[in-house]
Amino acid sequence: MPIITLTTDFGTRDPFVGVMKGVILQIAPTVRLVDLTHDIASHDVLEAAITLEAAVPFFPPGTIHLAVVDPGVGSTRRPLAAAAAGQLFVGPDNGLFTFLFRAAAWSAVALEAPAYRLPTVSQTFHGRDIFAPAAAHLAVGVPLHRFGPPLSDPVVIPWPTARREGDRLAGEVIHADRFGNLVTSLRLTDLEALGPAAALVVEVEEKEVGRIVPCYADLPPGGVGALIGSSGRLEISVREGSAQAVMGARRGAAVRVRKG
Repeated sequence: MPIITLTTDFGTRDPFVGVMKGVILQIAPTVRLVDLTHDIASHDVLEAAITLEAAVPFFPPGTIHLAVVDPGVGSTRRPLAAAAAGQLFVGPDNGLFTFLFRAAAWSAVALEAPAYRLPTVSQTFHGRDIFAPAAAHLAVGVPLHRFGPPLSDPVVIPWPTARREGDRLAGEVIHADRFGNLVTSLRLTDLEALGPAAALVVEVEEKEVGRIVPCYADLPPGGVGALIGSSGRLEISVREGSAQAVMGARRGAAVRVRKG
């Protein structure tokens, strides 16, 4: 039974997500639908891309990931479908799948074939009229090449990474989760170049956070610290609190790591 995940910035107040599911189920009634999240910040393509990058590895081969964070809906931006690492991806060509196009062998097509769209396409709801039908048709076995011509130049957005600054590693805050943890562009694999994580000291905007600890419980209640989160990225956290509120940091805040 095929799986389709859904990632959007639609929220759940309006019927948009439910309508997309209705379209999918008319075409692929036995598909399993997984709501990855519908709480991406409005129009925030980078947040959606980071979310997908963290989640995709935990789904089985053949999963179809339908993602709609689409501030350019109705414009000349292309709709696309892509295949990479044994999974399929459907959404707007606006950088949403940058993590794929940077890191893996892939193929992609522009979604142009009328047979795999709804008969009438709204200029404001391609999630319903183009992307949901495409994902559903992929789920029932329509091969990728039938959806449209090959697409060899997908849009990619600037991707936050780590960089070396002398004896330090530098990066930035890229996301704050619902607990207020500040997720950074620095990965455990980056930090290993400096030595064991427990021997490193973290700074945010030149304010020392402290050493990297194994888990939240290693901090005192209300204490600020750093740890490696479940996605393998360095995070700044406050035990039973919000690092975002305590540190006053937002996306783009400078993060540096050095030996203690």
